[in-house]
Amino acid sequence: MTVERTELGLDIETALGEVLGHVRGETALSCRIVDDPSAGRIVALRKRLRLSRQKFADRFGLDMRALQEWEQGRRVPDRAARVLLTVIDRDPEAVARALGADGADERTGRTPAPYGRDSPRSGAGEGG
Repeated sequence: MTVERTELGLDIETALGEVLGHVRGETALSCRIVDDPSAGRIVALRKRLRLSRQKFADRFGLDMRALQEWEQGRRVPDRAARVLLTVIDRDPEAVARALGADGADERTGRTPAPYGRDSPRSGAGEGG
């Protein structure tokens, strides 16, 4: 019985070979580290921008209490928040422009509800 090897099967074999090579230390696979969510780095970012916690939270649509807890090391930002903090670190004005200069939606003039533990938009329930 002859079994033809499909393109998909060959791709899977190649991928598994890469994984095995990586596990054995023979190959370095590329990886992307989104950020360092350490409390010190978050504090340094906010201070570099010369903003109080409240102003930083307002400007970038974050929950002030969540920001405080991140800075004090009591909580770690979730993945989406870490990505946002990384973008703020690299180009804070781009984030400010996207949210409106003062954090307000340019179309409605209203500031969006902040994302965080107590926000209904965060996907977390009461007390999250």
